Amino acid sequence: MHLLSLFTSHLSPFTFHFSLFTLTMVGIFDSGFGGLTCLRSIREQLPEYDYLYLGDNARAPYGTRSFEVVYEYTWQAVQYLHKQGCRLIILACNTASAKALRTIQQRFIPLSSPYRVLGVIRPTVEAIGRYTKNNHIGVLATEGTVASCSYPIEIHKLYPEVRLTQQACPMWVPLIENGEHTSAGADYFVKKYLDSIFSQDPEIDTLLLGCTHYPLLEEKIRQYIPSGVHLLMQGEIVAHSLQDYLLRHPDIEQSCSKTGQCRFLTTESPERFSSAASLFLGEQITAASIKLD
Repeated sequence: MHLLSLFTSHLSPFTFHFSLFTLTMVGIFDSGFGGLTCLRSIREQLPEYDYLYLGDNARAPYGTRSFEVVYEYTWQAVQYLHKQGCRLIILACNTASAKALRTIQQRFIPLSSPYRVLGVIRPTVEAIGRYTKNNHIGVLATEGTVASCSYPIEIHKLYPEVRLTQQACPMWVPLIENGEHTSAGADYFVKKYLDSIFSQDPEIDTLLLGCTHYPLLEEKIRQYIPSGVHLLMQGEIVAHSLQDYLLRHPDIEQSCSKTGQCRFLTTESPERFSSAASLFLGEQITAASIKLD
């Protein structure tokens, strides 16, 4: 069963204004640019739906922030997307999924609420067991995701026989966010973290990129991993998970508008976001700037 939660305005000054029959966009949230890798796969798989992407670039990265801060920022973003007409939201951010989703579930879940939010960790974990041949799995992620232990907890629920090794990669997101991921200097940090995780378990045969930013380092990562190791990225997994979710929830699916449009919002410079987003999406986009509080 995929991670999802239902939202209400209880304990919050925010009030929802949409009925069960309001046509809505699918909201995609990330702390910055990384969620665009998921959005790209989702749009390839489900091009007919309308999407609203929100990147909290002004406060990125989330990886080193506390649980309390990540929860506060994520909840602000969720409220904003609901106000814009998003009944279904995907937290396309491993850190937000690890640090905020569970708290939102526990505090804001009346069964009568028509609103949904999906994370990326649970569907990734459900898929990962299909790839490993020897039950040795490695996860490369932000410090926050590693510290949350979300992957060990969820993987061992479904696959108790798996030996899981985690490695925090604190320099990867800054390199990507600053456009340095293709530079020669990035090789040092790519090799450093890969050497570390394989020194902990040389038998790893499946390596998960547990941050939606990391696919932009795919080419460099492949240069430094042993031959035969399966490199697993989340975009396609999340896209298939969303498709399956919509098939199983026709009431949600029927409320989603389908004109094939996509809008982009950022909490930082729209010009900078629009320029950087082209690296993730392979197309030119125009973003608008908003403020979260």
